[in-house]
Amino acid sequence: MLDRVGKNADGYPPYNIEQIGPDRLRITLAVAGFAMDDLQITQEDNQLVIRGRQQDDSEGRIFLHRGIAARQFQRAFVLAEGMDVEGAWLDNGLLHLELKRPQPETRVKTIRIGARTNGATTITERLPEPG
Repeated sequence: MLDRVGKNADGYPPYNIEQIGPDRLRITLAVAGFAMDDLQITQEDNQLVIRGRQQDDSEGRIFLHRGIAARQFQRAFVLAEGMDVEGAWLDNGLLHLELKRPQPETRVKTIRIGARTNGATTITERLPEPG
């Protein structure tokens, strides 16, 4: 999984990617001040995009110092083939996304055996024995 660079070069919001199992990952973004309604997560093909947009509620307020600004962000990730987002939750200012790579299905295919006699191919089919 790769972070899509360029859309948000300032590194905001910071994030972690951790492996939580042989085929499971967790992305955690620090989104303090964002409510669930301020966040949007979309997945299109192999691109995962997380957007945040806070409402500016500073109207009528007088700040002596403003170090916490309402800002928007977009963080995009390119997911490996087959990765799927299982769920997301917001907890104490951290947005967690759990991803899983499904195990490939085991396919069993029976191949018929042909016999050649005098240059001609004859297909014989073995039937399963009863019992």
